[in-house]
Amino acid sequence: MSKSGFAQEEQSITATLHEDLKAINIQQTLVFTNHTNDTLNQIYLYDWNNAYQNKNTALAKRFAEEFDKSLHFANEEQRGSTQIISIIDKTYKTLSWKRLEADDLIKVQLKSPVYPNESYTLNLTYTTKLPSAEFTGYGYDKFGNIKLEYWYLAPIPYKDDWKLYSNMNLNDMYVEKSKYKVNFNYPNTLFLTSNAAVTSKETVGTYRHVQLEYDEVKNIKLYFEPFKTFTEIETDNIVFTSNIEPENISEPVSYLSIDKVSRFLQEYIPQKKKIRVLISESDYRKNPIYGLNQLPSFLAPFQDQFLYELKLLKTTLSSYLAESIDADPRKDKWVYDAIETYLMMQFIEDYYPDMKLAGNFSNVWGLKSFHFTQMDFNEQYQMYYMLMARKHIDQPLDTSRDSLLKFNNNIANKYKAGIGLKYLDDYLEQQMSVSLIKDFLLSNQKTKEHFKNLIISKSDKNVDWFFNDYLSTNHKIDYTIKSVKEKGDSLEVKIKNKQKAEVPISIYTFKNKKLLHKYWLTDIKNNKTFTIPNNGEDKFALNYEKVIPEYNQRNNYKSTKGLFNHKPLQFRLFQDAEDPNYNQVFFMPEFGFNLYDGFILGAKMYNKTLLTKPLLYSIKPQYGFNSNDLVGGASIQYRQFIDNSNLFLVNYGLSGSYYHYAEGLVYKSFTPSVSFTFRPKDLRSNKRQILNFRAVNIEREKDTLVELENPSYTVFNARYLNYNNNILNYHSWFVDAQAGSKFSKLSFNYEYRKLFDNNRQINIRFFGGKFLHNNTNTNYFDFALDRPTDYLFDYNYLGRSESTGIFSQQLIVAEGGFKSKLTPQYSNDWMLTSNFSTSIYRWIEAYGDLGLVKNKNIPTKFVYDSGIRLNLVTDYFELYLPVYSNNGWEIAQPHYANNIRFIVTLSPKALTGLFTRKWF
Repeated sequence: MSKSGFAQEEQSITATLHEDLKAINIQQTLVFTNHTNDTLNQIYLYDWNNAYQNKNTALAKRFAEEFDKSLHFANEEQRGSTQIISIIDKTYKTLSWKRLEADDLIKVQLKSPVYPNESYTLNLTYTTKLPSAEFTGYGYDKFGNIKLEYWYLAPIPYKDDWKLYSNMNLNDMYVEKSKYKVNFNYPNTLFLTSNAAVTSKETVGTYRHVQLEYDEVKNIKLYFEPFKTFTEIETDNIVFTSNIEPENISEPVSYLSIDKVSRFLQEYIPQKKKIRVLISESDYRKNPIYGLNQLPSFLAPFQDQFLYELKLLKTTLSSYLAESIDADPRKDKWVYDAIETYLMMQFIEDYYPDMKLAGNFSNVWGLKSFHFTQMDFNEQYQMYYMLMARKHIDQPLDTSRDSLLKFNNNIANKYKAGIGLKYLDDYLEQQMSVSLIKDFLLSNQKTKEHFKNLIISKSDKNVDWFFNDYLSTNHKIDYTIKSVKEKGDSLEVKIKNKQKAEVPISIYTFKNKKLLHKYWLTDIKNNKTFTIPNNGEDKFALNYEKVIPEYNQRNNYKSTKGLFNHKPLQFRLFQDAEDPNYNQVFFMPEFGFNLYDGFILGAKMYNKTLLTKPLLYSIKPQYGFNSNDLVGGASIQYRQFIDNSNLFLVNYGLSGSYYHYAEGLVYKSFTPSVSFTFRPKDLRSNKRQILNFRAVNIEREKDTLVELENPSYTVFNARYLNYNNNILNYHSWFVDAQAGSKFSKLSFNYEYRKLFDNNRQINIRFFGGKFLHNNTNTNYFDFALDRPTDYLFDYNYLGRSESTGIFSQQLIVAEGGFKSKLTPQYSNDWMLTSNFSTSIYRWIEAYGDLGLVKNKNIPTKFVYDSGIRLNLVTDYFELYLPVYSNNGWEIAQPHYANNIRFIVTLSPKALTGLFTRKWF
């Protein structure tokens, strides 16, 4: 077993920064000591700077998974890379080496084995080309600043196996503490900031030479600036080197804030010697206090001094814990997160106990009635964790960080870890976590195992549930009181566990609104009856103080008088946070537009809070200013989530709508449906499968000038959809079956998009449709070549019945998917089409469509078109400029502007998806 694969050896680095080349020449002596019982024949090195080198590294793939194309489109100057000149041993023998597939990990083959407790010396010569800081914050920026982190080759620890972790922009390089002596040469036009002791400093010509000494550190951080922004502030306990500027507060007040943070840190993480921390504004931006950083400054609801203290505290904690704790930062990050989040919460309790989540907004007329504005500041931690739990995409705390969704990694899991320590404190009825953190950070071994052992040793109750359920699963916590029965001088309380987590739950008893007792109930697998003393209680509540992160707190109350169970209705204008004491109904203005109803204004009445729930309804009464008519829609759905199964969600729905589909003509729709959503257990995967069944009932007012038969109909529709939404390789296909009283049809649709390494993108789509039978005497239900009639009312047409004018030029890429208006426009038998496009320059593309259209008793016709596609935002904002088709040279024909087609998406829900997809 290993204590350490690399530690306590003095490493030396000699480096020269070439500002004009954005490069560093490095000579490095690295001493590797084998502290394990294994014999090693190779050594592995981190080369995280090389993660920017091409479009196929783990970092580039990570960016693509989160819908970020910046690294893919980067030019050569923006990319970072490492050119290794030589790797030799202490006898000057050249060692063979190779990069692993990820490109940022290096395997060095040794000339002789490294036996247990022996050392091996490597001498490395290489050049590091720095990346642009726009990708991860490290490298050079347009203002001449250079931030160095992960800039040199670092040994990978060996602990029973090699920790081969690639750079994924998670700031979690797993290295062990060591002593470093760094000789750095850099242009004298720059100012250097580090957290090291400077042993010598001199200027030679146009260069400065400094010698830095680091005593037991993991990472060497260096900042080079053309104008110095860092200042050093020393308190009794901590030396802060920081460029986090206090905004709109005086210098004396800022010093008071720094002293407050310093005293707090000394109280909760006392050290044997003075702490030195290097923190920066860029560090904070990479790991901000989410929620506080989203509002513009003129809307900020918190005092500047409060914000400054939280920024200073959070950044200091992150930096200090990253250097102090020895746990694996990729697989055991919950240890870091639990301490950081717990102390952030403790700071609020100590200094700002009355602070509300909405800050000053909690006292503003019109806002203070909202539950969200009256929530305590620390309640946000449960709320943000529950945001993922309610969506059933939360992940266990011990999940490796490279497998976490971005929201879970940055927010939800961090918060759940901190809440967990508060939960333990409440359950153990003592502030155990304070002494836990102190003892852990003062210990010699700050590992995950030691942290767990300390929790157990400090607990006078069984805490196996914390590790087995809370930590290692995503089981939800949800208990309810089934019944309360008097039995002599006792009460029998029956508790039901509605989820899978078997964790302690607190129950509070009341009499005449006065709290009498609090009990802890344990070992509830399904249903369990507990006996408690009968003191005349008339009301009972589970988790009354909301310490436990429960999935549903709306079912926690029981009254022997039958009144406490009834929740009054609460009406609110605009959406609010969930208040478990009320049945909440929200109203929100609703806007819309179509050609026939004109500008649509109304209200939406619904029950969805900031946290989603299984049963959702929405009623939207609206008024069309053009039609001068009441319009709108309504829906209700019940969502059944299934954990730890590929069948992720079953959705039962019922919806209806009432709008105009043509001038003076109304349609009504009524659609019951059920859908089954499948997703991989890997939540980072964008693969989905959906099986949907619905019965679409349409009743239209009859247009006697157009319709030849009854305009009301019912269509049964079944569709299987399979897709992988990825910006580099997107593919989607579905099989769709429809059956009405006079027709039945089957269709297949396939789409593929690929972004190549040369930044060229291709888009391919195939469609095939065939009528199984068709006894209609209208083209309304036919396959459409360029503009589907949308008889199921699925598409967001602005003017669905238009055949001329700007609204007829709106394009929905469905069925034939053509852009030019050709003849025949419809098919009542079968249709085969293909649509292609490829990039010319950035978002300018060339497109072409080919197809075969067959109508009954008419020969098959070959159709084609081509032109230019302006792909501004794929599927959301696009323009199509026809050039050549069956109609000839369209670009040379009169009234060419009438042939231009456009795609526009105005749905707020669809547009929101552009921003949320990278998080979920």
